[in-house]
Amino acid sequence: MNEPDGRESIDTRRFRWMIGGFGLALVAAISVYGLATRGVKSAGIPPGRALPYFAAPLAASTLNGDPNLNPPCTTAKHDPRALNVCLLVARAPLVLALFVPGSRECRRQVDAVQAVSGEFGSRAVSFAAVAVHAGHSQVAALVRAHRWTIPVAFDRDGSVGELYGVAICPMLELAGRGGVVQQRLLGGRWLDTAALAARVRALLAGGG
Repeated sequence: MNEPDGRESIDTRRFRWMIGGFGLALVAAISVYGLATRGVKSAGIPPGRALPYFAAPLAASTLNGDPNLNPPCTTAKHDPRALNVCLLVARAPLVLALFVPGSRECRRQVDAVQAVSGEFGSRAVSFAAVAVHAGHSQVAALVRAHRWTIPVAFDRDGSVGELYGVAICPMLELAGRGGVVQQRLLGGRWLDTAALAARVRALLAGGG
């Protein structure tokens, strides 16, 4: 389109879109970088070690607040609006995804976990996810948009991310019943649902 004086005007809409997309990517990168530089020496909990316990508010609930890193491990004292790792591993093996909401790859990891969860009975293995450094409304919107039915909690103050050494994303912890980690899965390879399902079957076959 030309201006009255003959100059061609510039449509800035596409540049605004590009800047917005770059901004989101930058936020995700900063989030992961921030986690990686807080004294974390390795990513995740390695096999052979027990998962640290925590309880964090579920995005689909009305509960707000920061995670509890010393949660009660009895159903009598448990708030059903929270994801409680201690209670989950007490009854079945657990597949736990830890992700940064601003990263597309991390969101895809939760999509993969959601898809694989349908292949296994809820009594055989539990599936859950935790959004690190994320607020209630942000994660609740993701749950609705992606139609996640697995429990998804939010780690508002980042304490779970620090506890688990979330320095890379995607990141999955596969623990046997009782909470000892059997497999730690890092990186985009585990976005493939067939590969992930095979690891879950191995978890169960190994007595998880």
